[in-house]
Amino acid sequence: MSPIIETIGGVAAVLTTASFLPQVYQTWKTKSTESLSLPMLLMFFTGVCLWLIYGFALESMPIIISNIITIISAGLLVYFKLSFTKK
Repeated sequence: MSPIIETIGGVAAVLTTASFLPQVYQTWKTKSTESLSLPMLLMFFTGVCLWLIYGFALESMPIIISNIITIISAGLLVYFKLSFTKK
């Protein structure tokens, strides 16, 4: 793959991964998960896991690194949703 395409992939990975982090921080800080949909989070988490497998198959570091970070972020949101939801 050309260096330009890898750079585009890297920038896209940074932007899409970073865009998810404020939600994780806000949820952790406020302990409020009312506006988060558990089915959406589980579908998103599963999709990101599949993207990671795809990244390994392509040996694409931008896909691999961004999806590892996003898996951690999405996993935290799932944990928060299950932990902070009022029973």
